[in-house]
Amino acid sequence: MICALQIHNYYLWHQEDIARRTDVNDAVIAETKRKIDRLNQARNDTIEKIDEHLLLALQGINTDNSLPINSETPGSIIDKMSILLLKIYHMNEETKRDNAPSDHIEKCQNKLNILQEQLEDLGNCLKILLEEIFSGKRRLKIYRQFKMYNDPTLNPQLYGMCHH
Repeated sequence: MICALQIHNYYLWHQEDIARRTDVNDAVIAETKRKIDRLNQARNDTIEKIDEHLLLALQGINTDNSLPINSETPGSIIDKMSILLLKIYHMNEETKRDNAPSDHIEKCQNKLNILQEQLEDLGNCLKILLEEIFSGKRRLKIYRQFKMYNDPTLNPQLYGMCHH
């Protein structure tokens, strides 16, 4: 599931790059936006599946509803780490560009260092959260995303209720 999440984020990364192009016609941008919506939905579904899998593994461990919960789930932290890995990869590429001025390389190297520190910090947060969940000090609660914009029964622009 984590590999699937990384793949969704990889494709999202590249679709987001396409969506910012100014040298293509609007139809390309519109189709790219639709791909982004589909990929984001798959990404959110995968995050929830990661958390659901953890909940299954926790049966009988953190059933006490008085235990504190975390503001974000392990799946959402893993998602942030996935995106950071993509940023690190691409920022590292920027530090190796032959055609970039030295100040660009230096700025990118500084950003790369920060991104790597953020990844390490998030990894530590995930480790602590999982330890607390599996030791019964904290409980896992999944909050559903319910992305309304992708649902033709919930988006007024899709079910024809707009009043222009």
